[in-house]
Amino acid sequence: MAIYAMGDLHFSGEPPTKPMEVFGEQWLNHREKVLAYWKETVKDGDTVLLVGDTSWSMELPDAVEKDLGVLQDLPGELVILKGNHDYWWTSLKKMEEALPRIHFLHNTFYQTGDVALCGTRGWNLPSMQGFSEHDQLIYDRECQRLQRSLEGARAAGAKHLIAALHYPPLYHPDEVTGFTELCKQYEVEQCIYGHVHGDAAHFLNLFQGVRDGTQYRLVAADYVDFRLVKIRD
Repeated sequence: MAIYAMGDLHFSGEPPTKPMEVFGEQWLNHREKVLAYWKETVKDGDTVLLVGDTSWSMELPDAVEKDLGVLQDLPGELVILKGNHDYWWTSLKKMEEALPRIHFLHNTFYQTGDVALCGTRGWNLPSMQGFSEHDQLIYDRECQRLQRSLEGARAAGAKHLIAALHYPPLYHPDEVTGFTELCKQYEVEQCIYGHVHGDAAHFLNLFQGVRDGTQYRLVAADYVDFRLVKIRD
């Protein structure tokens, strides 16, 4: 039973109300690419984790009709966390009632076998230019949410922890953040994230690799050619 991941689908219905090819020709027909590869690859019993910016919809009913309803009917168990453009995101109760086949990481975790998927949206990092007192409040809250998710998974007996954020938990190899410290403390095996698109990962010298026992990996859709990334067999 494999676990796959991707972020930043940026769906907006079919036909799209917000075509993404304005950001580059690689986005042309990207929805069809994502859905086709998903159907070819994912089997019942597998798990798919989407790390935010799933739908451009502003309200939950619109997101369900245009995008999320389609995704929940695809093969595999679907787990989603919030991105900075997921304006449709609302209370856990409302989302679970509207989408009973989707598992939402919202101060929670999702366990499959002895593996737990933990996560939260994340935020800008203290090292970033213009980081404000307001940013600090949100950053601290997001660190607390990740800790609750990890702590809950450990208490439930999960042996292997995978952390997921929408924002990168670090940008540079030697950068220490609340998120990297939590990954180290809870012996997180992998930390996956999105938000940074395509070639920007190279321009920003975005860290990917192993540090303190955790493998960090970018899975933004256009960076991985709109193909789900297998993160665990």
